[in-house]
Formats: sequence, C-alpha cells, structure tokens
Amino acid sequence: MNNLSDFNCELAFITDECRKYIKYGKAADYIPVLAKADVNKLGVYIISKDNEYFYGDYDDLFTIQSIIKPLILLLALQDAGVERVRSLVGVEATGKPFDTFNYTDLALKSEHINPMINAGAIALCTLIKGSTFQEKTNRLLDFTRKLAKNDSIEIDTTVYLSEKATGNKNRALAYMLNAYKMINEDVEELLDCYFGACSIKVNCKDLANIAFALAHCLPNEIINEDDARFVNAILSTCGMYDGSGEFALNVGVPAKSGVGGGIMAVVPFRMGIGVFSPALDEKGNSVAGKKILETISKKMQLSIF
Repeated sequence: MNNLSDFNCELAFITDECRKYIKYGKAADYIPVLAKADVNKLGVYIISKDNEYFYGDYDDLFTIQSIIKPLILLLALQDAGVERVRSLVGVEATGKPFDTFNYTDLALKSEHINPMINAGAIALCTLIKGSTFQEKTNRLLDFTRKLAKNDSIEIDTTVYLSEKATGNKNRALAYMLNAYKMINEDVEELLDCYFGACSIKVNCKDLANIAFALAHCLPNEIINEDDARFVNAILSTCGMYDGSGEFALNVGVPAKSGVGGGIMAVVPFRMGIGVFSPALDEKGNSVAGKKILETISKKMQLSIF
C-alpha cells in the first residue's frame, strides 16, 4: 500500500494486531505517578497532506516526557542559533541510556552529549529566551500549543510534582553540567523548567500535528526548513534512546519516544504520526507503539533509508 486511501480499516486492523505486544512491556515506575498508567491503552493518529486517520485511545491524555526534547532543541535553535547550540551539545548518539551520567573518565565536553538525552536537553533549556525559568517553561508550553494546534494543552501538575520530588538523577546530571562549567544556572530553577516541560499533557493528535510540522509537508511560519532538517537528523540517530539503531532498521523514520508511552514519528514531506501505549520495553520505548509504526512503515514504504 503506497498511499492513505481507505486506510481507516487497515489502521484498525494493524492496531488491534499489535495489541498483543503490550504484555511484553510495563509502565515506567521511576516516576511514581507514571507507574499508575493503564498499560492496556493503545492509540494512533496519522496526519498527511490530505487526510487524517485515527484509531483506539488516540484522544487519551498523557505527559509528553522526552518528546519535549526536539521542541527544546527547536526553540533553542530559534532563540540562540545553530552555532550556540552546537557549542553546548554534540550530535552523536551516545549508545547509552537517556539518563546516564557516566560518560567519560575525562572532563565532560559538549560532544559527549546530544539534545535527545536528559543532560543535553537540560543544558539547552538555558538557551531558551526568558528572564526567569518560569518564562522559559511558559514559552515551551506556548510553542507546544502552536505546533500541536491545540491551545488547551496544559502542564500536569501532579506529574510535575512527582518528577520534582524524585528526580535526583536529573539533579546529578544538572550539577555535573554545572561542575564542568557547561552551564552557570541555579540548578533547581533550571530543573523546574525541565520537569515542567516534560509534564505537558498531550494526545496522539497533538503528537501527529507536531510531527507533521517537522515533516515540513506544508510551508509554515513556526519551523524553518533548516531547523527541521537539523532536528530530524538528530531524531534519526538519537530519538529512540539506545534503541535508535534498531528503530532505524525496522521503521526508518525520524522519531522521538517518551516514557509516558508516546512516540512521535516524522515522515519527511509526507506525514506525521502520533502513537500512545504506556507499556515500555527496557529502553523506555513503547513496545506496541513501535510495532504499530513498524507495520505501517512496511505497508506504506515509509522508510527514508
């Protein structure tokens, strides 16, 4: 199948077939609130130039978590420029978990981190314009609303407080960045910005709209093509944590996952896809969500490789 014609029934069949993979995952438990997620939820939303298709729990809300990272990168590129961004983070995959902090025996340098792991995203929050970190958070929230075409998007205060209370590994990362003089900020205020941004509530359609904007299917005034190309390149190599290589082989499109269960997939110049299923594999990626994207990619020949 090479187009989206009459795809609703096919999408329903694919989603129901992939439901069986839920049993191989579990909800994230390092953030207490996320451990309460209903792992049986499963939804998908596809937006192309001409059509929208959806099935399952596509309108259920969940927190964006790490899917905010490409938006942090985009806003940092717009606010500070590519040279300043490149001076703070590298572009190479680390091959390590998203929250690792044992990077090297030598001094930490920008090339040791990328924008899709926690340390890189935390560092990039410092480049977002705003006289306070609350203003930076508000700008990220507003940016998310614009890209998702949804003014009702809000921050989940319960999740934010849960992350703030238990996010000691992220505190270690932020203090490490400070120790190696990569940032010079109040760590707790910086983390408030990051935790708040990760706690933004979205649904599958929101993710599909964001991905559609990144796919640059239509001219838009929010993201320029150079920034979209930069972000999509990083997503292709780093967006699915340390499972990015396998995802590139099996699905073959730029994507970003989050431990809330979402995956945002970008098919350049063709479509945006949002998937939700909170049962995660050991690397923090939605198990059934990956299978849905793999099946759709094979049927529609979406791989860019």
